[in-house]
Amino acid sequence: MRQRKNGSSIKHPNLSDAEAKPQKKSPYSSKDVFLTCLGFRMLNALLIQTYFNPDEHWQALEVAHRIAFGYGHLTWEWEEGIRSYLHPIMFALFYKLLALLRLDTPCVMIKAPRLLQSIFSAVGDLYLYKLSFALFGDGVAKWALFSQLANWFMFFCFNRTFSNSLETTLTLVGLYYWPSVRSSLNKAPSGSRKWGLALAALACAIRPTSAVTWVYVGLLELYTTHDRLRFIFVELIPIGSVVLGITCFLDRLMYDSWVLVPLNFLKFNFLSSGGDYYGTHKWHWYFTQGFTVMVFTFLPFCVAGIIKSKYWKLSGLILWVLGLYSVLGHKEFRFVLPVLPISLIFAGYSLAALEERGSRNGEKKRSSCICNKWRSRKQLAIFFLLASNIPMALYMSLIHQRGTEDAMNYLSKEAAKGKVKSIVFLMPCHATPYYSTLHNNLPMRFLDCAPSKGMPAESDHFMMDPVSFAVDFAKNWSRPSHIVLFDSEERHLKDFLVSHSFREVRRFFHAHFKVDRDLQASVVVYAMTDT
Repeated sequence: MRQRKNGSSIKHPNLSDAEAKPQKKSPYSSKDVFLTCLGFRMLNALLIQTYFNPDEHWQALEVAHRIAFGYGHLTWEWEEGIRSYLHPIMFALFYKLLALLRLDTPCVMIKAPRLLQSIFSAVGDLYLYKLSFALFGDGVAKWALFSQLANWFMFFCFNRTFSNSLETTLTLVGLYYWPSVRSSLNKAPSGSRKWGLALAALACAIRPTSAVTWVYVGLLELYTTHDRLRFIFVELIPIGSVVLGITCFLDRLMYDSWVLVPLNFLKFNFLSSGGDYYGTHKWHWYFTQGFTVMVFTFLPFCVAGIIKSKYWKLSGLILWVLGLYSVLGHKEFRFVLPVLPISLIFAGYSLAALEERGSRNGEKKRSSCICNKWRSRKQLAIFFLLASNIPMALYMSLIHQRGTEDAMNYLSKEAAKGKVKSIVFLMPCHATPYYSTLHNNLPMRFLDCAPSKGMPAESDHFMMDPVSFAVDFAKNWSRPSHIVLFDSEERHLKDFLVSHSFREVRRFFHAHFKVDRDLQASVVVYAMTDT
């Protein structure tokens, strides 16, 4: 380790140098890092105004709203017992607090859940910094945190109320406490493995597929530890049993019967390939499209950091998770969210190497043009990353697919004024938020899409022939005060709507380009002419 003239040391982010001496204390306190991240994530939460995936609302907030207020829709997954109440119960308690304080207004109900999630996200950011510091020192830690905060997908997704978001936070905190993840001279604090086990068990209880990550870490621990029997029989089995027992007891109270969610989840998603009902991708999708889009322009920096650091424990975890998830037919971006921050640690490593190279060139008193060359490379890299990620983050968070959220926010405010009596959604199932946003116990109806054998679901039938479906559907309906639909179906149903005395009252922009189906450029709200 070279010394500056004033006696302070320079840490090169290369692992071999980082292991030369135990790490010093971070120059930034955990409190300062957390508060900085919290401020950023709260602003981040307020800027998310688009719709990404139904599970953000239908598997978390909708369930929590039903628990807290007595009304809300439970999808078929809850009838089959493949979801645990552990995740939505946290939002249910938050909703109860808002109601107790009489703050459950339409605006607060829309914004508050993501603001709550921003606290969990900030904890994840803090532990990404702490993990990076423990492994590579402050030079890498600050750039890893920069990468985490600047990455477009983390900005777009981390603050959403997915179980994957909380799983990601628990993964980052848990990895920090696992001894097997650390280098030989930067050991985890005594007894930290128990905390790591507890967090791993909690992550698996919230999302059973988190076991993919923790099997790797557990096998690594078995390989490196000298007290394997203690690890298995004194820590792993007791801690895992306690967390599983608490989770099963909670689910027993909520389901009103004994339900082993992890087993049901395994049967549906792995043994019967039930997830394939919602679409499949090629085996290489995560490598060629999914994960590469998430990492985005940080990809070359991640690859360079992996190669330069030679820290195969963490890079092996990324490959392990992507490889196992690639075996499943049904793939989604958010499934591999927990390993995105780990990739960004390596991007931070690469950026720190650029910074250090420039510093060392200056130390050796080489020509100023060489020093400036490395400084300009670092500045160019930062500019490139920010210029590519910030527009992407803002466009996806503020513009792309915002119409369904705007429509429900509008209906929520109209319902609070007593102007909405009932709503029908003539659109693909789960395309909008539901009671958790409306926050009014009005009759609502959406088109069902629960897995069925041999016959198309309501939603599929509607998309195949909107007019025929709507005519049949109207024969048995109690005519609603409002109908919500995409403009792509509106063009087919305009005559139907007029003939049933509906008129357009609001139109909300939704998207510039198509995603899964035809372009759904706008969301249209129709109301009865006498409403």
